[in-house]
Amino acid sequence: MKLSTVQADALQELGNIGAAHAATSLSVMLGSTIEMSVPAINMIDLSQLGTIMGEESAAMVVFEIQGEIAHGGYILFYITQESAVRLTNTILGMKEINRPLSEMDQSALLEVGNIMVSAFLDATAELLGIVILPSPPALTIDMAHAAMQSLIAQMQEETNEVLLFATELVCKEYKIDSDIILMPERSTLLRIIELLENMMKSS
Repeated sequence: MKLSTVQADALQELGNIGAAHAATSLSVMLGSTIEMSVPAINMIDLSQLGTIMGEESAAMVVFEIQGEIAHGGYILFYITQESAVRLTNTILGMKEINRPLSEMDQSALLEVGNIMVSAFLDATAELLGIVILPSPPALTIDMAHAAMQSLIAQMQEETNEVLLFATELVCKEYKIDSDIILMPERSTLLRIIELLENMMKSS
């Protein structure tokens, strides 16, 4: 599937709005400034996914997109294991850096992911004028490439490529580097594009 320049720009703006709300939520939780990159939209062939995601150990809080768009794909809060420890240290008032993620860490990551993804989806759903809800979150800690391949295998529509819609969120004060990644099903992407095009026509 190829996106036109207009479609890509509209999707980028939609992601920008959602990511800004997620960044604000994280900023409030940490009491620190969060810098946000412009959302990057990449249609990736599955054979290239390992090159894009790498093999770094990471934590992912994963949600299925639900609501008016049933089985809409996935949205996830992605954070490297090193940044995850720094994030939970900040929230839990701990200091040790070189340690495995405990049950308390995992619980905190689930809560952070839930708040950020809910903020992202609320903002984008309001703009589109539809109901989009996250499923209950699931946490996975694995090599990034392996975790993404597992998610893609669970998508409802068979595909040879996937749209990765990623926004980087960085907290320089605590050296935390994370991403919000949207992986919609093809039908979900087409529905979102249709809604955005209708909005542009009406305006």
